[in-house]
Amino acid sequence: MFYEPGKTDHGLPNDPFKACVIPRPIGWISTLSPTGTANLAPYSQFNNLTFDPPYVMFSANQTPTAQQKDTTKNVEATGVFCWNLATYELREFVNATSEQVDYGVDEFKHAGLEKEEATINSVLVGGKKLAVPMVKRSPIKFECTHYSTLRLPGNPPMGAVDVVIGRVIGIHIDEKVLTNGRIDIKKTEPIARCGYFEYTVVREVFEMQIPGNDPNRFAGLEGSTKKHQKMREQLMNGEADGDGDGDGEGEEKEG
Repeated sequence: MFYEPGKTDHGLPNDPFKACVIPRPIGWISTLSPTGTANLAPYSQFNNLTFDPPYVMFSANQTPTAQQKDTTKNVEATGVFCWNLATYELREFVNATSEQVDYGVDEFKHAGLEKEEATINSVLVGGKKLAVPMVKRSPIKFECTHYSTLRLPGNPPMGAVDVVIGRVIGIHIDEKVLTNGRIDIKKTEPIARCGYFEYTVVREVFEMQIPGNDPNRFAGLEGSTKKHQKMREQLMNGEADGDGDGDGEGEEKEG
């Protein structure tokens, strides 16, 4: 089959587009409003962009009334947000926080989730700094600052989509999910969005070594800031030719 989105009919009972691009990591984003009200919502278009320095992105469609989502409003107004890993254990809470509620409703309270204060991110409210809340039970959290928002045009009623890019300035990892110094997927059990109302949970992984003998080829795949900095120093000192796969080609092959 072949169809042109928005032009020709695909002939299926449900639109297949989102079911084609799977699995998609979930951007479970927590923010504070300028008045200090907490907000928490999941976004199924989320991913990391690069690692030195690390950036992440999530995209949020506008509402049917052509308004920005609460998360986008808060991020642009305060300049900060946090990402919380969505896990199988927390799946019902992730789903509960996807409900469209009125602006100013605290989704942590609405879903019955305990908060944990961010270490760096805060919002100045009434002359007092309030820490951005995070999901306490989530084993991995990022603290991020707003870098930019790219607005993509779209058709009504949802209209434009806001692609929010943030720089990761702090990372929280519960040591209980580490095995031999590595994050253990079997312990975190992250969930991801598929098509329709479907989700998946990641419990199994496999490894493939990329070809080549360049000692730097794993730097980009690992996302190692330390190794990347060493490569930069080697290039500056004329100790490397800069043609290794570690910062580019390897990631393309992997992704």
